[in-house]
Amino acid sequence: MLLAAIIDGGVYIPVDGQGSVIFVGVDDSGPVLPGYVSDTCLRQWLPSSADAVLCDALRLIDIAEHTGVHTLAVFSTEQWAKVPLGLVARTLRDRGMRTQGEQTVELIWSTHPLALALRQAFAERILSFPAVRTVWLAHARWGGSDSEQLMVHMDVDASAPEAANALLDAVLSNDVKLRPGDPLVALRVFQPEETDAIREIDRLGLDTVRAHHALSQVEIISRQFD
Repeated sequence: MLLAAIIDGGVYIPVDGQGSVIFVGVDDSGPVLPGYVSDTCLRQWLPSSADAVLCDALRLIDIAEHTGVHTLAVFSTEQWAKVPLGLVARTLRDRGMRTQGEQTVELIWSTHPLALALRQAFAERILSFPAVRTVWLAHARWGGSDSEQLMVHMDVDASAPEAANALLDAVLSNDVKLRPGDPLVALRVFQPEETDAIREIDRLGLDTVRAHHALSQVEIISRQFD
């Protein structure tokens, strides 16, 4: 419930007179990024703040990346709770996985700078993840809504499905930083029985990173190189 509220509605972040984010301490673990469910709640807990900014989940993750403070403390009127911002990022991606089977999605080739950066980062890291065979990148448009995002599909060995999340986490933690205004990145991992879906996505002309682990080689397929 708390994660859903953060992602769906955001939280109010306090700033000082110069517009800089205010961090607080809630225990002995170091500073946290404070987030409040309303401006009124912020005034109750932190009346010294000059102003408040309503931040969505991507903005919260961006603040964490720029400041090194990776824990959010969410305050309601009577209580507070700590939330790792890495968990917020993971939940954003997992939402893409859950809705995949519930809506029609159109996958098209993406030339967004974020897609190009991800393609390069996956190409550089995929050989370190032997269970990951292929990565596809696509701009995803969901039928019946205005929702759009950057969709990462992966084909992995059935024995190690967790390798997909591990690879994406490594790329987003070390190589590619999400910025305000960037599309949401969602992950879809093909199940072993989805051979038809794998053949279908391979025919869409999407940017593709394919690992030939036995040869220690990486193949990048893109219309950009045609």
